[in-house]
Amino acid sequence: MDGPAITGGLGDGGIATARHVVAASLLAWMLDACDFFIVLFTLDDVARSFHVSLESVLLAPTLTLLTRPIGAFICGRAADRYGRKPVMITTIMVYSLIEVMSAFAPTLATFLCLRALFGIALGGEWGVGTSLIMESVPASWRGMASGILQAGYPAGYLLASLAFLLLPVMGWRGLFVLGGGALFSALYIWARVPESPQWLARQRAGHADATQAEGLWPVIRGHFALCVFAVTLMAAFNFMSHGSQDLYPKIFLGLERGLPHPSITLIVVLYNIAAIAGGMFFGILSQRIGRQYSIALAVALTLPLLALWTLPQSVAWLTVGAVCIQFCIQGAWGVVPAYLSELSPPSVRATFPGLAYQCGNLIAASNALLQTGIASFLGTGLAPALMFTVGGGALVVLVLTLLNARRHRAVM
Repeated sequence: MDGPAITGGLGDGGIATARHVVAASLLAWMLDACDFFIVLFTLDDVARSFHVSLESVLLAPTLTLLTRPIGAFICGRAADRYGRKPVMITTIMVYSLIEVMSAFAPTLATFLCLRALFGIALGGEWGVGTSLIMESVPASWRGMASGILQAGYPAGYLLASLAFLLLPVMGWRGLFVLGGGALFSALYIWARVPESPQWLARQRAGHADATQAEGLWPVIRGHFALCVFAVTLMAAFNFMSHGSQDLYPKIFLGLERGLPHPSITLIVVLYNIAAIAGGMFFGILSQRIGRQYSIALAVALTLPLLALWTLPQSVAWLTVGAVCIQFCIQGAWGVVPAYLSELSPPSVRATFPGLAYQCGNLIAASNALLQTGIASFLGTGLAPALMFTVGGGALVVLVLTLLNARRHRAVM
């Protein structure tokens, strides 16, 4: 399953330019994630505003998830043809505009259409940002840069949590307008971030035109085993991530364990801080021991923590378990941008990582239904279902990364 290693150094811009690339990619992914979580936090308010049931509004995040692979394909192919920088700027501008337009949606149908379009932009940003950052920083930075980039997801979760405090003042529509402020990250990229030096080099060499004429399908056909591996791996990754986050705060801690809102908020804040730290730690560690072994270590540490994460009755031990397991799960995720980029064929480096990620995410979209179905079948509450889905995902990631370890060539 090996792929061509990414080469290249600092480029003409030097260390300062590399720092701008890292900061811009982090900012874009963080604000993208923040906009997504704002919707999840305000679902009941949106339902009341449109005088519909909560179940009707739940279609909004579902549509966003369903259209993410479309965005990964369209934006990735555009970035492989026209460059990482212009496509990333366009993607950010589009999702910022859609976020503001969502605030002024007159009907639920309009709102749902806008959230489906938002998913396209959301799905496109991660893959393009990953290729830009991994092709622009020196090889010795890639593990750290990977961890920083992926830390944008829990950081966006935290930012949305803070923005949610303004709900009584601004209302849900005001929060959506506030989310449109992500546009400033596009301005930052336009002013301070250069195009990927590796993409420019391939353009000068004439490789890009030949590849684009060939099309994506021949690339997939020529790397079919790699594509199956990557999508399966990312599906398992998403079962770990969504399995440990989607139902855990409100359903498990709130409804089953009866924790008060302040306690749930504190646990969520603490485990998101741990997630950021984990992504940074294992991302940096991957520079020393290799991407696949860093991922394997993080998910292996997840397995013995499953019981501590779900079975304790005390708030203190539940908090310890949640913090530890998110440190490990998001720690493994912190290596993913570098790992997928280094596995990717160079000609589709903007398309392959994002499409693999979003297709895996599409498969894992059944997570909540699967967990509630298991809980209903066993009649024992969510704890066994949470452990089964997260533990199963961790085992699949562990086996796949170790099986692929000998064939993965990463530049260290």
